[in-house]
Amino acid sequence: MIILGIDPAIRTTGYGVIKADPAAGGGMEIIDCGVIRNKPSMPHTECLRRLHGGIDELINLYSPDCAVLEEPFVGRNAKTAIILGMARGGILTALANRNIPAYAYTPSVAKRAATGSGSAEKDRIAFLLAAEFGISVENIPLDSTDALALAMCHIQRLRFPTLNGTGKML
Repeated sequence: MIILGIDPAIRTTGYGVIKADPAAGGGMEIIDCGVIRNKPSMPHTECLRRLHGGIDELINLYSPDCAVLEEPFVGRNAKTAIILGMARGGILTALANRNIPAYAYTPSVAKRAATGSGSAEKDRIAFLLAAEFGISVENIPLDSTDALALAMCHIQRLRFPTLNGTGKML
């Protein structure tokens, strides 16, 4: 099974691709991780086009069985929430167009699955992922750490449904 983890944002969307066999309980392997970057000067419409295209390219490269996104949270700034919603919409449209099921977990649940702490910082997540998967921490962009944690979380939930079941299907 191939899981595409996505940490949505309009300017820096992190992604992580993990391969695992949830039924067999075998190991996991990080296939790829990175960031879809948009310049601050770009209008939102161009950012959305690039996000959609970037997710579509990842789908073409890895043929994921499903995708996992960070559950949105509502902060004090409504404008930020609206912009994040637009980014999620562009990403979800790319997934829906290709019939890729999408799930969501809160950031704290995903971080706890990857590190044991729901409040772990990105650098700690990168360090622990590098150690677990035997790769150099420099090969894990900090903006992709939450995406990798989301993918790991979903695999764990598939293996052990008693851990509150799978994420919310989008």
